[in-house]
Amino acid sequence: MILLILVMDPFGNMPLVLSVLKNVEPRSRTKVVLRECLIAYAILLAFLFGGEMFMHLLRLSDNALAIAGGLILFLIALRMVFPRAEGIFGDTGEKGTFIVPLAVPAIAGPSALATVLLLVSREPQRVFDWIAALSLAMAISTLVMLAAQPISAWIGRRGVIAVERLMGLVLTAIAVQMLLTGIERFVVGLPR
Repeated sequence: MILLILVMDPFGNMPLVLSVLKNVEPRSRTKVVLRECLIAYAILLAFLFGGEMFMHLLRLSDNALAIAGGLILFLIALRMVFPRAEGIFGDTGEKGTFIVPLAVPAIAGPSALATVLLLVSREPQRVFDWIAALSLAMAISTLVMLAAQPISAWIGRRGVIAVERLMGLVLTAIAVQMLLTGIERFVVGLPR
């Protein structure tokens, strides 16, 4: 669950939520955030249930997914630690609030999708555990994004930046571990 919360990055998404919703009427903001979180949750659940079939269709191995997921996580984590002007996910070119940029790629981005696929492909017998973890992580992310305005006012801009960088540092370590695990499994599986 903690890994899912880190890759969904609700605190890192707070500036995006505030920016995207600044032109939305205050009474409609809750509705928009809830809608976007539900869309992201549905996408992540689809990857949770269809991930094995998706990997099989594309002939992807767990090792390839671990290495690719680790690389994506690492790149996103670097952007969290060393922020850029266009934000973590780059300029989406879209300022609307339907699916892009809040649901995808902010919440259900490449790292979250790869993580969900990796979790279920490694231990498919624990699918109900992964559903529970995903649901709890999504609930926490939704609460944080709903409270973006008060949290931002309370901890200030520097506090938001500090939390995002701390989450980026932790995510970097997780990404490196995913990469090392994928490479190790690949090397061990090589014919001798």
